[in-house]
Amino acid sequence: MPDPIYSTAASIGQLLLLLLIPLELLLASSARIKAEYDLRDTLANVAVSIGSIFFWGTLSWIFMGAVFLAYRHRVATVPFTGWSFLIAFLAEDLRYYWWHRISHRSRWFWASHVVHHSSQHFNLSTNLRQSWTSQFSGLILLNVPLAYLGFHPGTVALAFSLNLLYQFWIHTEAINRLPNWFEWLLNTPSHHRVHHASNPGYLDANYAGVLMIWDRMFGSFVPERAEEPVRYGLVHDLATFNPLRIALHEYVGIARDQRPRGLTWAQRLGYLFGPPGWSHDGRDRTTAALCAAATPSQNPAPGVQAASS
Repeated sequence: MPDPIYSTAASIGQLLLLLLIPLELLLASSARIKAEYDLRDTLANVAVSIGSIFFWGTLSWIFMGAVFLAYRHRVATVPFTGWSFLIAFLAEDLRYYWWHRISHRSRWFWASHVVHHSSQHFNLSTNLRQSWTSQFSGLILLNVPLAYLGFHPGTVALAFSLNLLYQFWIHTEAINRLPNWFEWLLNTPSHHRVHHASNPGYLDANYAGVLMIWDRMFGSFVPERAEEPVRYGLVHDLATFNPLRIALHEYVGIARDQRPRGLTWAQRLGYLFGPPGWSHDGRDRTTAALCAAATPSQNPAPGVQAASS
């Protein structure tokens, strides 16, 4: 088990990183850096964050309960050392990649994750716009294998926290490009701007948490291109700053699509678990359909993935 001081340090780090938000806003207001803030959007981010913290605190027992249960039935016991934590962190980063990719490719999981992509701005406060429902979407089970293999739940939680901690600073337009080796190996603001784009050629790319090697290995890497400025937000933007609508709008959409009579069970499951934008009548707005309708210059993406609509 890792020393509790590590988790304490991670928590303090999260609080200190929040101070970067007013700093970015201050520097942007004096035109020293590039950062676009909208008061209504930022307040919506804060409101959504309060809800996310509440539900995470209320339902975190689901996450930790599943991890502790798996650890109780572990196949081995892995001691906490520098090397074992490095392995745990790499495994956590790979888990995050697949959690993130699935969250974009299946509508049920997208309904939880879409919250984070719903802002039409991209700044450090965007970090605050997090899901209210991630604890019971089902993907929490991806955290279980590490504990089952023998990593202590404290190690799993620490790797999870540090992964998210790293991602705070990449939500910015203030940093353009970093050295080539850094851009190749690690997630950066440039890579993550692409991930938050609604341009057809940028949709559903760059799922990495920390290491970009996963995107490069699994064919989901797309570089930011100067000739195609990023448009942030969703394919169909919400046009609201209401935190309740931001947090739950996709679930409302799923319920609406389930209402028509005459749908087969396969079609109902398609609306629930199929790619976002899927339609039983062929009026698809998936990534595949959007990319097919885009001009070649708008559609250089290397793969066909589900739409983030």
